[in-house]
Amino acid sequence: MNDGTKSQDSGYRVLARKYRPGDFNDLIGQEPMVRTLTNAFETGRIAQAYMLTGVRGVGKTTTARILARALNYRTDTIDKPVIDLSEPGEHCEAIMQGNHVDVIEMDAASHTGIDDIREIIEQVRYRPVTARYKVYIIDEVHMLSTQAFNGLLKTLEEPPAHVKFIFATTEIRKVPVTVLSRCQRFDLRRIEAGALIAHFRSIAEKEGVTIDDESLAMIARAAEGSARDGLSLMDQAIAHGGGNVEAEAVRNMLGLADRSQVVELFDHVAKGDVAAALATFRQQYDAGANPSVVLTDLADFTHLVTRLKFVPDAANDPALSEAERTRGAEFAGELSVPVLSRLWQMLLKGIPETEQSNRPVSACEMVLIRLTHAANLPSPGDAAKQVSRLASQAPAEPQAGPSNGGGRQPAMQDAPPPDTGPGMADDRQAVMQSGSGPVTMLRPVEVNANITAPERRPDETERPSVVIANLADLADLAGQHRDIKLKALIRKYLRPVKIESGRLEIGLHDDAPKSLVGELDGKLKQWTGMRWIIAISRERGGKTIEEMENEQRAELVSDASQDPDVAAILNQFPGARIRDVRIRNDEMDIPVESQSEDGDILPDDSEL
Repeated sequence: MNDGTKSQDSGYRVLARKYRPGDFNDLIGQEPMVRTLTNAFETGRIAQAYMLTGVRGVGKTTTARILARALNYRTDTIDKPVIDLSEPGEHCEAIMQGNHVDVIEMDAASHTGIDDIREIIEQVRYRPVTARYKVYIIDEVHMLSTQAFNGLLKTLEEPPAHVKFIFATTEIRKVPVTVLSRCQRFDLRRIEAGALIAHFRSIAEKEGVTIDDESLAMIARAAEGSARDGLSLMDQAIAHGGGNVEAEAVRNMLGLADRSQVVELFDHVAKGDVAAALATFRQQYDAGANPSVVLTDLADFTHLVTRLKFVPDAANDPALSEAERTRGAEFAGELSVPVLSRLWQMLLKGIPETEQSNRPVSACEMVLIRLTHAANLPSPGDAAKQVSRLASQAPAEPQAGPSNGGGRQPAMQDAPPPDTGPGMADDRQAVMQSGSGPVTMLRPVEVNANITAPERRPDETERPSVVIANLADLADLAGQHRDIKLKALIRKYLRPVKIESGRLEIGLHDDAPKSLVGELDGKLKQWTGMRWIIAISRERGGKTIEEMENEQRAELVSDASQDPDVAAILNQFPGARIRDVRIRNDEMDIPVESQSEDGDILPDDSEL
């Protein structure tokens, strides 16, 4: 193997290319695929086409070349497809370098059309020049056009005996099922962090580079299961450190926070210490950490703590630092799942806020303030239990009159029994808490029947002043209030899903304005005297009012065109067409409102 030293002859080769696997033994973390291929080759069950899928950098193209090498393996003593490629064969070097005449590689990203596939179809009938099989490797196959896929189907289903296809893709869902069903599929897995660390350590030893375990762990974590990405980062770290890789240099290169400081930040957040949390974040930011990366690391540690509650063996992950391993287990024993879930959900919302903000530092600090504040709040379940427990333990007190010396009503009284008279107010309970102080229980208060309840504001009434049963009622309501623009938007863009008192569940037309829902919400509250819940459904919903009217009009036009008199007129005047259909009222002889072809409302004759 090339030693990778700089010279005028070869130049420097990046680690990802220099240590590219050459046979199945060099592949990392793909044992299930190798086992399947070994059994298939030994029994002679060699597929006509293979589909390799996985994330970027996991080794799809390299595996395709190794597989092409195995299919065409030939030495002085072996002349059949084999998996053991420890001894270089006649075609191995040319195939691995990508310049063998019988192994054709094509990038579907730049050859997407039917013409490129037609060229392959015409060539498959010719036998290979020197190898056993003519192998076509098509990378990023999901980018082929629909016509290209359709043109490939017949050849893929019944290829000549001397042709094999190997496809590679990162988007397996974009490949048609008709193509997948004709291939033997292998899902190349993300490489585990432990395997990546061991691989990177062995490469560092071969390169004579000194690198500590923490640096290896950071690089493996940043690689996210991709050997190629990890080796590219390692190349960068070696260049950054001048041959020796240290954790601080890698941390600065990746814009990461110190893992121990992430654990410390989590500790302050869990305790609700806002000042300490902000100070720790500022230290990380001053050291070069990106605000959104700090929150991402905090979310990762939250996930780790939650996972350790249920899978204690997760602490054995070699990618974890000692602080993460020990403190994570401590937090897992101290914090409840509802608290951890709340932190997780708030971080998921806060990370994109920070990334999209023009002031990421301020946005990150606001997220941390919300997190520390929420740490002191009880979960909904705990709050309900406290309310029930305190209510059951509270002693009974005598009922007070309408006044109390100083003119104030007692704050603590027994709740009235169910089904009290019409003068009694609703029972209410509340849990009040300030910061990390004790929980205070306010028991139900009985209001004297002689006290007149305050008049409800219009937005507090329980029933709307008008009934809305369908979208037509909603559009009519807008028309009654002379909001012609909103009426037109309702008719054109709203799709009904479910409409009931106080709740409007709708689907939106693709071209609906973004401000429509907000505008409708304000108008409904103003017009009906109550606040409506407007829910955007995932369902497409029914047809819009305009779509229904257009269909009805089309039916009327179709029926009219079948009338003998109308048909005779159309035949008499070439180019004539039915523009509108008016239905006359037998008693009043007035045409009903209809709609023109252009979508304009045609008024009744009575309005002219």
